[in-house]
Amino acid sequence: MNLGLALAVIGAAIAALAGVGSGIGVGIAGEAAAGVIAEDPKKFGQTLVLQALPGTQGIYGLLMAFLILTKIGMLGGSPVDLTWTQGLYLLACGIPVGVVGIFSAIAQGKTVAAGIMLIAKRPGELAKGMIYGAMVETYAVLSLLISFLMYNAIQL
Repeated sequence: MNLGLALAVIGAAIAALAGVGSGIGVGIAGEAAAGVIAEDPKKFGQTLVLQALPGTQGIYGLLMAFLILTKIGMLGGSPVDLTWTQGLYLLACGIPVGVVGIFSAIAQGKTVAAGIMLIAKRPGELAKGMIYGAMVETYAVLSLLISFLMYNAIQL
């Protein structure tokens, strides 16, 4: 494996690290949801909707990792010969979605946990809890966008 290819694979791995944040965020929300469900099992559907929100960052990171690995031929083909600068560019593509995904998913988990507590007291306020969670999601989407724009600018 040449240096460029190794750097590109590291970029894909960094992008996939967003899943770590998603796991933590979904866990935080799940803890809050379990507490609510212990008191009122009928709120399962509402809490599940909120708990799922932090999982999207992991999906964004996985998408970028797949794009990088496909571009370099690691999925379904033969690896291409990359220069170290091309590899560095692809590594850089994984950083925004990977790093922002870790932190935004954890923050979103905390935010939706508060939303879950909101619906514990006021079940009709699910939409408000979702909006708070969606505000955090905005930054994850922006990081995916910048990673994708960087990715599309790289010619192999």
